Amino acid sequence: MQKAIHRTRLGRLYVGDCEKLLAGPLGRRIEGKINLILTSPPYPLNRKKRYGNLSGDEYREWLVGLAPLFSRLLHPRGSIVMEMGNAWLSGRPVQSLLHLESLIDFIRAPRASLRLCQQFVCFNPSRLPSPAQWVTIKRIRVTDSFTHVWWMAKSDFPKANNRRVLRPYGFDMKQLLQRNSYNDGHRPSEHHISSKGFLRNNGGSIVPNVLELEPIDLSRDPRLPNAFSLANTGSNDFFSRTCRKRRIKPHPARMPAGLASFFIEFLTRPGDLVLDPFAGSNTSGFVAELHGRKWISIEESRSYLSQCRLRFEDPVLRRRRRKELSS
Repeated sequence: MQKAIHRTRLGRLYVGDCEKLLAGPLGRRIEGKINLILTSPPYPLNRKKRYGNLSGDEYREWLVGLAPLFSRLLHPRGSIVMEMGNAWLSGRPVQSLLHLESLIDFIRAPRASLRLCQQFVCFNPSRLPSPAQWVTIKRIRVTDSFTHVWWMAKSDFPKANNRRVLRPYGFDMKQLLQRNSYNDGHRPSEHHISSKGFLRNNGGSIVPNVLELEPIDLSRDPRLPNAFSLANTGSNDFFSRTCRKRRIKPHPARMPAGLASFFIEFLTRPGDLVLDPFAGSNTSGFVAELHGRKWISIEESRSYLSQCRLRFEDPVLRRRRRKELSS
């Protein structure tokens, strides 16, 4: 079996084609044991990127072919979370349906037995105006500022608990709890609001499925931030600072750490196993380690290996380890 090219206390990073690796001894060893497949596969883009991507029917066939493989690796109550961006038709101000068609075919793939648990929208208010030809030059479209995140599973009831990802209450709810009263009764919508239904303090509010994630503050224990604000302008974290210092060009399509943190907390428990078959700079492996989850990451390009290793130099991991040993 191919050896991991990088190891940590909880995880292993492999370099190679994920389909070949997961169809071989590595895949047989972890079959039925993966609690969460968390990944952002290459998007179906018209222009080739350095990290590799397909287009058209070739992309759809490739993605659909992964469904039975991923399903076989999943624990019966495991989940697949896949981030997918929008695609545009070449030379036209028209969005492609390819990513949606590919997703539907992925879920319906024979021998995969998957179902869609929920759709999430990940909004990035700081995203650069794109596609530039139609947004900033012709001025006939607006900025494409979100990605889709699809949560799938083999079971109608995969492991999940939204109590682990509650948002701290806002000002109005805090005032209501302090006042211990509110305007109950019937609403114009024909809903009846009970007199005590909103007086129980549940420790926070349930997160909506539109996410604005902020980079994790790595100077303290990982926690879900109050306001989800995903600006990829978080250029002062350890990873970005060190990349600049060492003149490393970061992976152009990194998964936001806050997004990985949310789904790892929501869908797994400490000690569970997280897999990212398209690791890139290995955000998911780093965040899994930060949260005490085991992880396996696969990246085809060796050019990103230095970035993967760099993440685990972050001093927050050492501080967390010392805290665990002292408790």
